[in-house]
Amino acid sequence: MATNYVLIDFENVQPSNLGILRQHPFKVIVFVGANQAKVPLDLAMAMQTLGDAAQYIKIAGSGKNALDFHIAFYIGELAAKEADAYFHIISRDTGFDTLIKHLKTRGIKIQRERDLAEIPVVRMSTATSTEDKLEAIVKNLAGRGQSRPRKVKTLSNTINSLFTEKLPEPKLCAIVKELEQREYIKISDGNVSYQLPD
Repeated sequence: MATNYVLIDFENVQPSNLGILRQHPFKVIVFVGANQAKVPLDLAMAMQTLGDAAQYIKIAGSGKNALDFHIAFYIGELAAKEADAYFHIISRDTGFDTLIKHLKTRGIKIQRERDLAEIPVVRMSTATSTEDKLEAIVKNLAGRGQSRPRKVKTLSNTINSLFTEKLPEPKLCAIVKELEQREYIKISDGNVSYQLPD
């Protein structure tokens, strides 16, 4: 199973909801700026509960975008070791978006979210309405770039992997049909093509 890495830009976002990641197999890296001397107790306790799946990286220098460059370096290093890994940058900094667009063209599965609750698999586990679930599926597929599933069966398996409990076949078929009706996907002879938002 592919590793999901969550890389938190702590200068930009100080999440108070890290506990929502406990039910999912994430590896969390919190990047702390050189001038940030304190981490809130709630965050530290939530990081402790994640055990070996969580770590802090305090950058040594300061300057414009210093922390962002560290995040970019670690993504490159991790992607070289684990080509099938999925990366979630948690930041409100839109400066990451150009890098993300480039990495997607290289087959790296990556996206930026402003909050941990926006991560598709997390949204999926907390989504109550069909609309919320479809929105999370579309966001996940858009984040896969060139590595989107090309066959209906693979698409169904991908969708199923987003849910904490396995979906029955009729439910999966209904979701795929809904994606097709909304023109996010087009199916021809078992092959899938996409028209997803950026």
